[in-house]
This record gives sequence, structure tokens and C-alpha cells, in this order.
Amino acid sequence: MKSYQKLRTAGPQPATCRVEEEGAGPMPAGRGKLAPWWVGSGLLVAAVLLSAITVWVLRQVSGDWPGPTLPPKCLLVPESHRFDCYPERHVVVTQELCESRGCCFIETPPPAGAKRGVPWCFYPPDFPSYTLESLNQTALGMVGLLVRREKAYYPRDIERLRLDVEFETDTRLHIKITDAANPRYEVPLEVPRAMKRAENPIYSLDFSRDPFGVLLRRRATGTVLLNTTVAPLIFADQFLQIATLLPSRFLYGLGEHRGPLLHSLDWSTLTLWARDVSPTESFNLYGAHPFYLLMEEGGDAHGVFLLNSNAMEVALQPAPALTWRTIGGVLDFYIFLGPDPNMVIQQYQQVIGFPAMPPLWALGFHLCRWGYGSSNVTWQTARAMRNYQIPQDAQWNDIDYMDGYRDFTIDPQKFASLPSLVEDLHKHGQRYVMILDPGISSTNPHGSYWPFDEGLRRGLFLNTTQGQPLIGQVWPGFTAFADFSNPDTQQWWLENLQRFHAHVPFDGLWIDMNEPSNFMDGSEDGCPPGELDSPPYTPAVLGDSLSAKTVCASAKQKASVHYNLHNLYGLMEAKATASALIQIRGKRPLVISRSTFPSQGQYSGHWLGDNRSQWKDMYYSIPGLLSFSLFGIPLVGADICGFSGSTSEELCTRWMQLGAFYPFARNHNTQNEKAQDPTVFPPPPRTAMKDVLLTRYSLLPPPHTLFHRAHLQGDTVARPPPLEFPRPPPPLGLDRQFLWGRSLLVPPPLEPGVDSVTGYVPRGVPPPLYTGSSVPPPGEMLKMSAPLEHLNLHPPPGAILPTQKPETTTPPPRRNPLRLIVALSQSGTPPPDLFWDDGESLGTFERGSYSYLVSCYFSLHPPPTSTVLHASAEATEVTIPPPSIFGVREPPSKVLLNGPPPPFSYLGNQVLTVSDLGLSLSQGFTLQWL
Repeated sequence: MKSYQKLRTAGPQPATCRVEEEGAGPMPAGRGKLAPWWVGSGLLVAAVLLSAITVWVLRQVSGDWPGPTLPPKCLLVPESHRFDCYPERHVVVTQELCESRGCCFIETPPPAGAKRGVPWCFYPPDFPSYTLESLNQTALGMVGLLVRREKAYYPRDIERLRLDVEFETDTRLHIKITDAANPRYEVPLEVPRAMKRAENPIYSLDFSRDPFGVLLRRRATGTVLLNTTVAPLIFADQFLQIATLLPSRFLYGLGEHRGPLLHSLDWSTLTLWARDVSPTESFNLYGAHPFYLLMEEGGDAHGVFLLNSNAMEVALQPAPALTWRTIGGVLDFYIFLGPDPNMVIQQYQQVIGFPAMPPLWALGFHLCRWGYGSSNVTWQTARAMRNYQIPQDAQWNDIDYMDGYRDFTIDPQKFASLPSLVEDLHKHGQRYVMILDPGISSTNPHGSYWPFDEGLRRGLFLNTTQGQPLIGQVWPGFTAFADFSNPDTQQWWLENLQRFHAHVPFDGLWIDMNEPSNFMDGSEDGCPPGELDSPPYTPAVLGDSLSAKTVCASAKQKASVHYNLHNLYGLMEAKATASALIQIRGKRPLVISRSTFPSQGQYSGHWLGDNRSQWKDMYYSIPGLLSFSLFGIPLVGADICGFSGSTSEELCTRWMQLGAFYPFARNHNTQNEKAQDPTVFPPPPRTAMKDVLLTRYSLLPPPHTLFHRAHLQGDTVARPPPLEFPRPPPPLGLDRQFLWGRSLLVPPPLEPGVDSVTGYVPRGVPPPLYTGSSVPPPGEMLKMSAPLEHLNLHPPPGAILPTQKPETTTPPPRRNPLRLIVALSQSGTPPPDLFWDDGESLGTFERGSYSYLVSCYFSLHPPPTSTVLHASAEATEVTIPPPSIFGVREPPSKVLLNGPPPPFSYLGNQVLTVSDLGLSLSQGFTLQWL
């Protein structure tokens, strides 16, 4: 009997072949060697089987078994290991339906209040699957043939599959399963190609032959990271499914969704299908990111990426286990072995691409609203910010600047002064960003609207199955949708932007509605019948249809059908937009996109969508931005103070304090609600908002350096404490605070009416910045004072915070002196660094137009040292004022700077301040105290 239950099987065990890093030869004709993970399980298997048979016999004899007779094999499967055989939503699964698929049926009511529970219809241990018929070595790994001899229950089962395994690096494994005979759609994403086989992988690989399964282990600990023998592999034309056990319950990623950072494995399902909807728990949202990171017991971590862009869902269950279901493409997995969680994220980005280096002004404060109503009111808001000397780098406009909501137009009455407004912003060192949508108005008289006329002439829009432009409805009314998979569309997009930039010289672009969103379901004519718009299986998408509030899945695009490309739409638009901005301005582009897909960090940032002015929305912004850090899109933030609804003075004050430390900080709200920019509030909250923005502007050097490291090697900017301090870990569900790299710990208050906050403070953290309070106790959950005008900020042990005197825009502070805030570490931590360039030019690192300093571990032994690894001429103009060193436990008697003793002072809260360094940014130094 075939089996999928590793320690709960009866009868013969599955044949397996052991695969080490040196690979495997041809599969022997008979059964392979028994893999070590089955050895020793015989007694337990026999005991489980005997127990199940005994229960079954007694119940049959006594007649107390409710309902029809169940075979013993179904009783073998514990509830937590029941993999759903009938996942269709909105179907009442009966025993007849279930058994028609050859599956087990046991009614198990869900827990009170739960939406879903244990599946009633689940796979028996002997459900037919694929057999690994052959396995041969290749230069990079192995190639195998999988054969299914009994059809599964979805149409067009593919009987013969090709298995490709590549040992790409010592920490990255690539496994792909596809049709052995016919080509299938694959995601058109550029990924690195391994040139040689990994020499010393930190993983080992087993295969089960019959039924086929993958077992992946971490060599150092023996932890099983993947075990796909627990449920059958199904590979039909429009239904692909594979399941695996997980080594722990600590699972992160799999976006875009609204919820806690740590996923619940209590029978939850996450759907990945880009959708325009206000962020709501359990809904599929704007982007699709089929990547997860899992923390193992003991602090190691690994990640798994399924390179697939079709509609998908991921089912989680308490075994713990995970099931991937997608309705097209191939099963193309990358597994990242870390072992450190930050290394996992770096390894993931080595495949999808590192994020772009943003312009420095993108890290300033941005202000927007839908409902300014005119360029004059927009201008008045920017002037009010200047009058109060509140920092602001960029002014934005939503769709109300357009004429009839049409792209590349200006309302000639209400926004006639927009060019003058932009000129004024530029004179004050500020930038202008405008919104664009991909839906192009299609109802204008011929010859009156160049974007549509020219796009139609060139054939650049999504088409129906009949070859005509698909017409939907968005803000301007009836619209056609640009096909960004067509290279010619990218040129048309550039030409439109060039024409508009000549009139309104914008600096950045905000691309919205690019799921793509449609106020109709499909098109003005609906969608045609067929298995693209009505597939045999539809994942649990909002609206229960692939065309719900978007275009028809059958729509034709240059690269493929929309069925395959839907989740890539935002990525393709972002790529075209970033390219156009570079060609128009010749500087680093700023693009903020709503819809996203893996690799999009190379082209755009992301905001978390149309949130609400509610306290819970402020909390959910933290797991949102932390998830996108995992996804390789570090330039991320939420609409500060909330987009819809009316904010309150207290909520907006707290949210401005939190949002000031989003990587992307923008206050934005909707029309017909009261304004919420800092200038509209009374003096106390306005002052608190101004103060926290000045703090952000004084601390811009650290995030600028973090973005450089993200661009160079895939480091994260905003980081969750559980992944930054894995040994010993804080609570692994901790998502109410975050870090800027290793530079700053931010624990914000997230409830109304409080004057304190409880946050995790790692061992050795110095007192909060700017407060002068005493040193906190060792690492623990700590209650801290948090009056409304104050936000706690902690530099973690070993951090160096280069700060500058803030001004109201980003360019002037580049000339201001630096001040160093140093947090001593009693143990080794990664050396702090500082990257310095002009903040906007392309390729400064590649051209060598930058300065880069690295400091040693800031502890007593060895003494603090700053080493200049690369210096530009600009660095000689920036001086380093006196540093403040936190965590000096005893008053020093002497301080030495490169030999001579400078003046110094010491405070009772263990802060040493050294005066008169007399150094520039281009000079290294060594500092000692005795």
C-alpha cells in the first residue's frame, strides 16, 4: 500500500533513493535504499495501525460507529494531517462527492467561531500519485521522469513530468517540475543561471520513488525542511498541487494580505491574485508574493519561493504543513538555506534581483490628498508647511489634477497653475509627484486624445478573444488597458510621459489601479465562456471569479494571456515607468506602485493601499511594511493617519510619530474628509508632528546607508525583531515594533489613551535617544513612558547613528556636520557603516562617486575605530562633531583620539561625550578611554 504518512503508515514503505551533494546515478530497477528517516519507525507504524484496526473492529461489532462504514486507512490519518481533497469553496461536500474522488470522508465540525476547520474530505494514505521512474546526473544536479498511472480528478492530467534539480549554490537549491512532453507557460522573470554545481551544500536531499516525494534536510541539525510525501502531487493542466510538512509553526511572508506578521496555521488559506480592495483581513490584496520564510526551532531559518504567476492559494494547517495550489504554469521552486533569517532574504533577492537605490529625497516626508480640488489649494498647503518650518520633500497630487480623470491631462480650470506650483517647489528644493492609472480613456472623439489614439493605432492595449481592445470602466469612464508586456507599449508610455513632462516637470510617479482594477467584472461585454475565465478550479479569490473587478482572464496580451500575466501587471508597468523616468530626468527614479510581484523592488516602492483612519489600521501597517521587507521591496509605507474616514488629533499624532520611521513616509487622505496634514492641527499636536519629522531628518544617514546595502546585497531596511535577534529570540509573533536595520529600535504606542508602551528591548540596549532617561534592564518586554509628545527610539547594542542638524528638505543637510551616537556592544555585532553620496545620481557606487566608512565593534576591546574604505571629494567638506557614546559603565579618567587626549564629559546614565574631534568624513580615527 502506498503511504503519505511518515510515521503513521501500514504495509510496505515507499521506495526511496538517497541523494547527497554528489548527486545520484540512474534509478535502479528495483526498490531504492530505505532512507534513514524511515528507519526505526516500524514499531510505531505497527502500533498505530493495530490501534486503528482495533477501534474499527470494535465499533463495527458494537454498532456505535455513526454513519457509513469507514475503512481503517482513513482512521490512520490524524486530524492535523488531513490534506484537503475537495478544496472547492461554496460546495457542500458530501460523502458521495468525496468518495467519487477516491478520498476519505469524516464530518468534523469546525471550532466555534472558526471559518474553516479540519477538512471533511481528505486523501487516504494510498491515494495514487506519481512514481519516480528514472533519475540521472547532470552537470548541475539531476533530471528525472515522473509518471502517473492512475488519473486524478481534474481534467487533462499530465501523465509524464520532468523533474529538474540544480544544486545552484551551497545555500540555494532549485527544483522544477513541468510537463515532460509539451512546453508550458513560465514566468518571464530574469533569474540567475548557475554555472557550476555547489561544492559544499549545507543541505541533503532524498527522494521517495513510489509515491514520488522530496525530503530536504539541513545538514548541521538534521532538521527536515521539506517533506512532500505527506500528500499526493497533482499536476493537471489547470490544477497543480504539492504539499509539505513544515519543521515549525513560525511562518512569515506569502503576501499580499492584511494580518499579523506571523501566520496562523490553524486551517487558514492565503490567496495570491492581485485585487483592488481596501485592506481587509482574509482578502487577497493588491500584490502576489509566493515566498515564505520559516524560523526553525533553535534559531535557523530557511525560505521557499514558488516562481509562478498564476492564481494561487496556500493552505496552512496545524501539522504543521503547507499546500501550494496554482492553476497554471509550472512548479518552479527555489529553496534558500540561510541559515540566518537575514541571509535567507539576501539569498532570495539574489534570485529576484536587488532593489534600486532610491533618491535621498524619497526618504524625506511626502504629503498628498485626494481632494485638494485645485493647484492653488495644493500650493497653499505646501506654503503652510514652509511657514511652520515643518520638513517636507515632496508634494503629491491624486487624480483630481486630471481633466476628466484622463492620464496625461490637467484640469484647465482648477489646476491651471500646476506648472507654476511645480516651479515653486523646485525653487525651494522640493519635488513633485503625480498619480497615473493604466486605464486609458476610450470615449474621446478621434484625434482629441493622443494617448488612446496612438495606442490604438499601434495595437498596444489588452484585447478580447476576438482581437478587439478590451473595454472596461475606471475613473474616466470606459477605458482600454495598456499592455505593458509589449515592448512597444513601453516606448508609447515614455512618449506620453515626455510630452507631459515638458509641460509639468514632475520628479516621481505614483502608479495606482494596476492590478489592473476595473469597476466592471471583466469588460463591458462580460467575459466569454471557456476554461480561462471559468477554470475547473478557482482559488479562494475575493468575488469568487478571476474577473471580479478586473479584466477577463482570457484577454490577450503580447507575452501570453491575462490568465498567466495578471499578477505581473503592476511589475511590468513599474518597469516601464522607472525606465521612462531615468530617460526623462537622468537621475534615480522614484516610482510608488500599488500592485507588486517578486523583483519589483528593482523598479518601485509600494504603499499599503487605501487604509482607514483607525487604530487597528495603524497597527497593521507594521506587519505590512515588515512583510514587504521580506519580499525585497524595502521602500514601503502606509498612508499616515489613514486614507479613508476622519482621523482624530490623538490618532494622527501617534501615526505621524510611527510613520516618521516608515521607510517611505507619506501622509495621504481621501476627498470629502477633513484635512490631516500637520498644519491643520492645534499647536501641541502640530509641534509633536514637527519634532518627530525633524528627528527623522536628523537621522537620514542611517536609512540612506541601509538602502545602499539593500541595493548592493539585499539587506533589509525595516526589520522585525524576531528575525534580527534569533538567539535568544523575542516572541516570534512580535510585530508591534520594528528596527531600522540594526541602527534604531522603534516601539510605538498603538492604542488610544495610553501614556506608556510595552516593547521588547534586547539585552544591552542603551537608554532612549533624546530623553536622558536611565539605562533599561536586560533584554525583556519593558514598559516605557510614552506621553503623546514623545516617541521612544533605542539604538541596539553595537549601533552607530550618524546624525545631522535637520532642515526642512533633504539637500541642505548634506552640507551639515555629522554627529555620532554610539551604542556600545559587549559582544560581537556586525560592524556599523556609513554610505555617503550626492543622493540622486545614477550609479554612484559603480562609478566610485561615494564615501564609505566602516567602524569596528564598539566595545572596549578593541577600541572604537572608524576606517575609511573609500572617499570622495565631497567627504572632505563634512566634519564630524563630538560623538556621544552610550553604555560606558564606568567614568573614564582619560580619552585618547588618534593619540592626543580631547576634552570629554560623562553623565550618570552612562553616556560619554567627546569634544572637538576636528575630523572630516574622509578621515579615519581610533578612540579610546581609560
